Amino acid sequence: MEIPDSLITKYNLPVPRYTSYPPANCFHSDLTADDYKEAIKNSNREWPENISFYIHIPFCTKLCYFCGCNSHLTRDKNKIQNYTDAVRKEILMVKKLLDPSRKVSQVHWGGGTPNSLPAGIISEIMELINNNFSFITRPEIAIECHPALLNKLYIKKLINAGFNRFSLGIQDFREDVLANVNRDAPEIPIDEIVSEIKSYEGTGINLDFIYGLPFQTIKTFSETIEKAVQLSPDRLVTFSYAHVPWIKKAQKILESKGLPEAKEKLGMFKAGYEILTANGYTPIGLDHYAKNDDELSIALKNRKLHRNFQGYCTRETTGQVYAFGATGISQLESIYAQNDKDPLKYSETINNGIFTTAKGYKVSRDEKIIRHVITEIMCNEYLSLQETGDIFKMPVEKIHRIIGYRKKEFEEFVKDGLLITDSDEIFRVTEKGRFFIRVIASKFDTQLKSETGRFSRSL
Repeated sequence: MEIPDSLITKYNLPVPRYTSYPPANCFHSDLTADDYKEAIKNSNREWPENISFYIHIPFCTKLCYFCGCNSHLTRDKNKIQNYTDAVRKEILMVKKLLDPSRKVSQVHWGGGTPNSLPAGIISEIMELINNNFSFITRPEIAIECHPALLNKLYIKKLINAGFNRFSLGIQDFREDVLANVNRDAPEIPIDEIVSEIKSYEGTGINLDFIYGLPFQTIKTFSETIEKAVQLSPDRLVTFSYAHVPWIKKAQKILESKGLPEAKEKLGMFKAGYEILTANGYTPIGLDHYAKNDDELSIALKNRKLHRNFQGYCTRETTGQVYAFGATGISQLESIYAQNDKDPLKYSETINNGIFTTAKGYKVSRDEKIIRHVITEIMCNEYLSLQETGDIFKMPVEKIHRIIGYRKKEFEEFVKDGLLITDSDEIFRVTEKGRFFIRVIASKFDTQLKSETGRFSRSL
């Protein structure tokens, strides 16, 4: 599929990634620990009923220059132990406020680098969760892993702890690309790591890649994705490198090494898209892919795909998210609450029996409607305002007012072949439109200011 340069120029705009709505940049410090505590209690009466846990491990053994996450370099065993002790305490603090009849459908470990921890510490926390909560029949227990820190024994210990999905942050197979972003290459070949994980029945595997890094070209990235296809992961992600050096200072190093232009980045995205769709993978949202028989692909076909800060999920595994650890963001139906970013301050506050809420956001009813609209576009590439009105019990005309619908802006998308509309009520994203889906979603965002320098560009 050819994407004209004119469209790249027109739509390569700085817009949110919409992993939440309102986006995290709208969070403010007026939200208190007491607000979060009350919100947890209220969440027992809100939808979805299921519980999703997110555990943030901020520690890394090395700084990758592309990283946009909250991470801290350390190998200090005492610091790690104090931190994970606080995580355990926070889990029990939240438990006291949750309805015991609710079930856990998802546990996700992210970072940082979760597998920088000793496997024994991870197992202890998982045992605590298992002993204090009940689960749905087939919950997703997932962990993000740096391949350079994996071996067969470590994998076995994680399996024994209950993990059934591994996300390997490969980023690129080329060692020169990894070296220039200061990321260690794995000592054990990736194909051996993948084979070991697959040897455990019922275990899923995701492979994560980044495009837009120095020394990457359309040709080399194509070779990387072709190699990934040979490993046959259940799911695969091609993240666009988000260059935000005003937030992450280390990213300035990459500027001197030479970052690909927008057209080259789009070429990488297209190459990955074409290779994966030709090899039995369904495009999921903006940058994820799943095998055609994967539950995410089936959910997309049924327009029942959802997402949170941890990624895409089905309605079955969707839960209100309760986050533990420094910088963790809880995503409840009516509130977002983010913990303090400093691991030491987080640990000290939790050990005093107080939640570490540093900032957050109370979501209004109108914002819930806009969130639903943006989620439908970003996840299912389809939106019916009539169905939206039925869910929120209001006429389509009122939905139009709430989302600030401006027909002329959407006519531009239709003219450029990115969107199909029907009577100002149904919106379908085209195959070409998927490349610009963040920009399409942004037109439903009534809070988006003209000052968008804080966001990464869409391509």
